[in-house]
Amino acid sequence: MTIESKTGESKMGINRRATLALMGAGAMTVAAPWVARAQAKAIKIGMPTILSGRVAQLGTSSRNGVMIEVEKLNAAGGLAGRPIEMVVRDSKGQPQEAARIARELVNTDGCEMIIDGEASSGSFAVQEVARDLGVLCVHTCSEASSLTADPKQRIPNAFRCARQGIHDSIAGGNYAAAIAKAKGLKKWATCSPDYAYGRDTTAEFVTYLKHFAPDVEIISETWPKLFQPDYTEVITRILQAKPQALYSALWGGDLTSFIDQANLYAMFTQMEVFAVNMADYTALTVVKNLPKGIHSGNRYIKTFPATAENAAWGDAYKAKYKEYPTNWSWQNATAIMLLNEAAKKAGSADGKKLAEVLPGLTVKCPFGADGTVTMRAEDHTIVGYAIGWGTTIPTEPYVPEVKAGDWKQIFELEAQWKKSKGYA
Repeated sequence: MTIESKTGESKMGINRRATLALMGAGAMTVAAPWVARAQAKAIKIGMPTILSGRVAQLGTSSRNGVMIEVEKLNAAGGLAGRPIEMVVRDSKGQPQEAARIARELVNTDGCEMIIDGEASSGSFAVQEVARDLGVLCVHTCSEASSLTADPKQRIPNAFRCARQGIHDSIAGGNYAAAIAKAKGLKKWATCSPDYAYGRDTTAEFVTYLKHFAPDVEIISETWPKLFQPDYTEVITRILQAKPQALYSALWGGDLTSFIDQANLYAMFTQMEVFAVNMADYTALTVVKNLPKGIHSGNRYIKTFPATAENAAWGDAYKAKYKEYPTNWSWQNATAIMLLNEAAKKAGSADGKKLAEVLPGLTVKCPFGADGTVTMRAEDHTIVGYAIGWGTTIPTEPYVPEVKAGDWKQIFELEAQWKKSKGYA
């Protein structure tokens, strides 16, 4: 970026002329790289996400996760030499609006690719836009397994850079079954949001809970609407069923509202609770009275994976944005890391060329179980990210011990699951 002088000439341009006058024609070889950078056309990347309403944190922390990496990348020369210009729009959590915005970002705003920062409810709509327009699309928030696992949904130009429900369910089912056996927890209830992610992930968790603990019984199911404000009826139904354990896939503002309201009924003293989305700062720091002993899958916590790289990234994010990152933050940041490595491999920022090299690509990543993540070729979804479960405490580090999931076991059981669903 140049700085304009009062005469309209750039100071960089003045300095360049002065340098040429002093050094002669030979200085052109020094100036040439600057000229090439100055002429590089910015690449616009569109991002539909949720920036208003009860789950606005999804959108703001997704945008922040993207921007912290985009700023690094632009400072280093851009995507294959082209600076990135993000165009971020608010879908208000409405799938039809997400689709409209995604189409407008490409057709009107000239965006060459899409980072889809929508929840699962909107991501399926954005997927259809990507199918129609053929634009490179990276889903960064949707965890509904079928988005990439179902061959009918899959398209060659779309990828998922987000954890996936089936992975959490296998790791969580194994973890929960061990506790169920140790404590004799045979009667279970579920409470999850009534849309694709909630329905799919809950069914998957129950499948693997029963796989590892066959004598478990589901005695109650409740399905509150997405963004529902009052959970009194739901909580009453759960308490009346008298389960020994409860599983929930509620997330964000829905989860924190549910916990705050359930605390009024002392629910967490009456049963063991397994809330897959609890271990994320957007929930841990918002609940008024965080109950001790909620079991949760990791979302984003700076202590897992327990590496210097993960802790440093979390601290840098907090220093910039005055709050810790969320699960959505790391997923969106990883999308930029993957695009950058793909551009290096392709020698281009062209979306079609990136789509050709992304399948099977492994990149260094602070959020990987072994320091890397891979965009799996067979279904265009990332694997190898840090995944585990632990028990909450009311203060930092919130989840002091996390039992890491076994990716070998996850892959084996996921393959069987795909076959049973007709996805293989």
